[in-house]
Amino acid sequence: MFRHKGKGRTYAHNLKLASILSTVAGIVNISGVLSVHTLTTNLTGHFAFFAEQLLLNHYSTAFTFLCYILFFLSGAFVSGVIIEYASKYKSHKSYIIPISLEIAIIFSISIGSIIFPASGNSNQAIIASALLFAMGLQNALVTKVSQSVVRTTHLTGLFTDLGIALSQLLFYKENGVRKALHKSIFLKIMIIGGFFLGGMLGGFGYWHFQLKILLLPVLLLLGALWYDGLLFRYYHLKRKYGDPSSNWNK
Repeated sequence: MFRHKGKGRTYAHNLKLASILSTVAGIVNISGVLSVHTLTTNLTGHFAFFAEQLLLNHYSTAFTFLCYILFFLSGAFVSGVIIEYASKYKSHKSYIIPISLEIAIIFSISIGSIIFPASGNSNQAIIASALLFAMGLQNALVTKVSQSVVRTTHLTGLFTDLGIALSQLLFYKENGVRKALHKSIFLKIMIIGGFFLGGMLGGFGYWHFQLKILLLPVLLLLGALWYDGLLFRYYHLKRKYGDPSSNWNK
């Protein structure tokens, strides 16, 4: 799911990656909206608010939105640097550090809301910035691993690509082309569905647990790492003691 790159990467890998991490993004996004009234998985709205506050001469508020933009950018930058550096030495483990950083950030915010339950309002900018940084980490990781096939933190481009793919079904009748289109459409629907599911789970969970609901994406990410590592060990042993020609394509 994370380890495969290039020709070794399959549609199944992208499908698993998309379904899990889009659900994580959906939970984080709704948690940010409900807790600090800020979108924490994309930047489109922040650019609009940044420009608006500048026009109104509200420079301190404009600076806050600029920080949100830069924190997302910083997360993507850090993730890219880590992946490029780590891949030169242990390419199969280059994803572990960005995912671990994301887990640590989200876990810290969740635990912080338990230890300091009254500090949410006073730390809104910090919480929003941290979540945007975490989503920048995730988006860059997913983009690199899937070679830009999968995006999990925002839906605008996905709906555009989905509309294009659906329109192409009206014109392409060849079985091979239509099969590829169906797979592409299903992948995008899975990402959208995962984001929506995450939003629903996060929304209902926030009513009962507030920011403690962020422990759910932490568990999902830990589960993804465990599953990926388990599969790697299984197929490593299978190649070592079983059929030497077998490939890890599950």
